[in-house]
Amino acid sequence: MLFPYRDDNPRHGVPWVTLALLVANTLVQIYLATMSAERAAIFMRMAGVIPWEIAHLTDLVRWPDHPAALLPIPLTLVSAMFVHGGWLHLVSNMWYLWIFGDNVEDSMGPVRFVLFYLLSGLAAALLQVVADPSGTVPMVGASGAIAGVLGGYMLLYPRARVRCLLFVFILVTFIDLPAFLVLGFWFVLQLVRGFTEGALSSVAWWAHIGGFVAGFALIKLFAKRR
Repeated sequence: MLFPYRDDNPRHGVPWVTLALLVANTLVQIYLATMSAERAAIFMRMAGVIPWEIAHLTDLVRWPDHPAALLPIPLTLVSAMFVHGGWLHLVSNMWYLWIFGDNVEDSMGPVRFVLFYLLSGLAAALLQVVADPSGTVPMVGASGAIAGVLGGYMLLYPRARVRCLLFVFILVTFIDLPAFLVLGFWFVLQLVRGFTEGALSSVAWWAHIGGFVAGFALIKLFAKRR
């Protein structure tokens, strides 16, 4: 297993949007931590993307144990990007955003980066809805939008060196690899999991795939400088 923990790609300014996303997601998680487990689960159902609701543009509030959506159904596609299922979920997502997001933001500036991030997240959620339109389990997390950042990074900086922890059984070592190998391996893993597990998994693999493809496709439209 590969775990990236830094890259050698220098940035040329303060990544204000990346920092703001880190803070915003962390504040939401702190807010969730003040709730009981039951109330936190209700909040995630209210703010998360429920594929059936998106596919039918109908709130499941009329069904037992389904609270009303926090926002109009289409807007849960955005709210879900800022809600996570726990601290581990949050930290893993924010770690990838911090490593790769600063350079992608640097390539396009803050305003374009916000739009790029949100579009990647929307594409991610919509592909998951297409893959599982009858799903009633709420989908939360920034991983789809961050997958878009990974796709953009791989195309912009394929030869940037990424230092990773490599776990092979009980052996742990450090290894430097080009970004296209690290992120390409990550994407292939999502494809394998998506095709083998699909809707049976608690992880929205197709959202990761959709976000990555969207970021890869959109990056040339948004990036202004290397």
